[in-house]
Amino acid sequence: MDESVEVLCETQGEAGIITLNRPRALNALNLTMVREMRRALDAWARDPAVTRIVVQGAGEKAFCAGGDIRQLTEDLRAGKRDEALAFWREEYQLNIAIKRYPKPYISLIDGICMGGGVGVSLHGTVRAAGDRYLFAMPEVGIGFFPDVGATYALPRLPGQTGMYLALTGERVRRADAVMLGLATHAVPSGNIEGLRQALIAGDPVEVALSRVVTDPDQAPLEAERDLIDSCFSADSVTDILARLDQAAEKGSDFAARTVAGMRAKSPTSMNLAFEQVRRGATMDFEEAMRTEFRIVSRIGDGHDFYEGVRAVLIDKDNQARWQPASLETVDRAVIEHHFASLGERELEIA
Repeated sequence: MDESVEVLCETQGEAGIITLNRPRALNALNLTMVREMRRALDAWARDPAVTRIVVQGAGEKAFCAGGDIRQLTEDLRAGKRDEALAFWREEYQLNIAIKRYPKPYISLIDGICMGGGVGVSLHGTVRAAGDRYLFAMPEVGIGFFPDVGATYALPRLPGQTGMYLALTGERVRRADAVMLGLATHAVPSGNIEGLRQALIAGDPVEVALSRVVTDPDQAPLEAERDLIDSCFSADSVTDILARLDQAAEKGSDFAARTVAGMRAKSPTSMNLAFEQVRRGATMDFEEAMRTEFRIVSRIGDGHDFYEGVRAVLIDKDNQARWQPASLETVDRAVIEHHFASLGERELEIA
């Protein structure tokens, strides 16, 4: 495929096909791609010849590894706040359009699905996971927060698994994803092309899936569910860490690994994510997206987003120096401010 066209939107048979086409950038989203996807989806919603949407990523490594975070931080540093916020505004509006979409919306995910890739797949009808499926919302590790609808979706996962994913950024493979509901179907990688052709041919979606679906095998995370629920139901991030420490002292290797990983994340981001998941449990989808736009409109005012991107994506030393450096010194008023109304600058929901 010609990589100069960053997203391909075309009709084939009964399907509107969206191909994220930046394989060398792991199909990371930018504003041009968001706008083209929205344009195509709006047109196909009105086209009776298109009966379903199929979304896929070019290449074998990634469905979509997220938004183009490096570019967004460069824009913020350069004072181009309006440009950065335009991406997030229109990306979140696209997430809402997908959630509301009137036709089956099927994502074929065989590779990395993180950040913005979650936003363009999780809120649709079907998430078919191939053998290489890999999900994560790793934003607390770069001083950001789980967005693109995570405020709504994570609290609705089983037990406290959503809080666990938000605060740890842990990677989830296919068996766990199906168990949690992040993926709806396990499909062998070798069968994905046949599924795509059946969807193009107009076969009923569930019939097409039934021909290729496979047993996702035992979910490793299932064995840790009780521990996750007992630790991540605590009333603060500090208390969650204390419960994990206690479990680690009693011999849980899982708790020891989890708590060590969390202590390397941004204290501010973990507090934001904790509040998101707590508050999101009672929000509808539109309110959750409005809340996320409030947070993202203020994330560039702090220190940790720039430092996290430097440490993880630019210098890659993984030695972020967070400010503040401890959970105990995070100002509660700063967290509350991220959730406050933007007044006239609130996210518009069409």
